Amino acid sequence: MMNFLTAEWRKLAIINYEVNPEILEKYLPNGVELDFWDGKCLISVVGFMFLNTQLLGISVPFHRNFEEVNLRFYVKKWENQQWKRGVVFIKEIVPKKALSIIVNTFYKEHYETLPMKHLISENTEEITVEYSWGKNLDNKIKLIAKNNLQKMLQNSDFEFITEHYFGYTKNGKKTFEYEVTHPKWKNYEVLSSFIQIDFKENYGTDFEFLQNQKPHSILLAEGSEIEVKTKTKLNFN
Repeated sequence: MMNFLTAEWRKLAIINYEVNPEILEKYLPNGVELDFWDGKCLISVVGFMFLNTQLLGISVPFHRNFEEVNLRFYVKKWENQQWKRGVVFIKEIVPKKALSIIVNTFYKEHYETLPMKHLISENTEEITVEYSWGKNLDNKIKLIAKNNLQKMLQNSDFEFITEHYFGYTKNGKKTFEYEVTHPKWKNYEVLSSFIQIDFKENYGTDFEFLQNQKPHSILLAEGSEIEVKTKTKLNFN
């Protein structure tokens, strides 16, 4: 299948919250069901760097390297006697308007363009990763971690969060599916965090409750090169 997009996703700051599954029902595309980890329904705010980005094999000037912050939850689809695990995005925020237009048009996603910035620094002991966004850059995720990459542990929440290789989008009663390929990721041990997000302003009243909710877990993934395949429309009998 043809690649729609190739890039690197790097320094993924992943903030996970437990959520009542009923809140996500109206966002659930036809043909997929919620995926649970250890009996918990999770939703994640993920900030990361898009690097060396190409659309249909073409590098678009001034759109190669940029930040993204998204809110997503986890689903699965039974096909050919096995589960396909994927994600559904509530919203994806980027600083590039052209990217929002292209992806919203062709993938029926929910991209929004806002001012964004990042700060990534490291020394031999620690690595600091920070993402800010919004009109006044007043939403912020900042993680400080040990600068020592660790292999993925089996049956961990890090494995669950990062081992979902399909995206599902809802367009009325239609469901579209696309595959994202990448190797297994390594992660850093998070030492401290600062999270300042206006959930109501960014994601609506359905997610305002996250404003004062303690995260279930906070993770930092190194990331890798990725490929996003061309989408397909799912047919249901």
